[in-house]
Amino acid sequence: MPETLAAPPSPGALRACLSRFATGVTVVTYADDDGSPRGATMNSFTSVSTDPPLVLISVARRARSHGPLTGRPFCVNVLGAEQEALARQFAGNPGATEPRWVTGARVPRLAGPLAWVACEPWRAYDGGDHTLVVGRVTGTGHRDGDALTYAWSRFGTATESADGIEHLN
Repeated sequence: MPETLAAPPSPGALRACLSRFATGVTVVTYADDDGSPRGATMNSFTSVSTDPPLVLISVARRARSHGPLTGRPFCVNVLGAEQEALARQFAGNPGATEPRWVTGARVPRLAGPLAWVACEPWRAYDGGDHTLVVGRVTGTGHRDGDALTYAWSRFGTATESADGIEHLN
């Protein structure tokens, strides 16, 4: 017999349940009004389409980055396992580490992430207390290494496979 709910779960119960889903960790970077590089740590990132090339990020409406990021070019920087301090820095823990930026990039991006995906804004959708921002991919890059993960409200590591993914092409 299917399970039914008399009422939706509380926000805390929903967060506790969803924390069991391990995700990668990203820093989404963009330029503010004066062109200065900015970023925000996010784990709500997914591939949407390869034709056209689209990805999605979910930005909390209460986040300081919400207004400045929505409608602007952005870059999703997928962090390597050794970059936890960067995740903490852009999550509001200033001084955790000083970010290094790639100079000359069309949209600000971090130096040395495990992977990066540069995007132009494509669409934005209401997602309750978040805005779902879809970006059209304009550039990518990656390196070898282990990935930084997040589950149970803690950082972890996903070890790179010896096989790699190049066999999927």
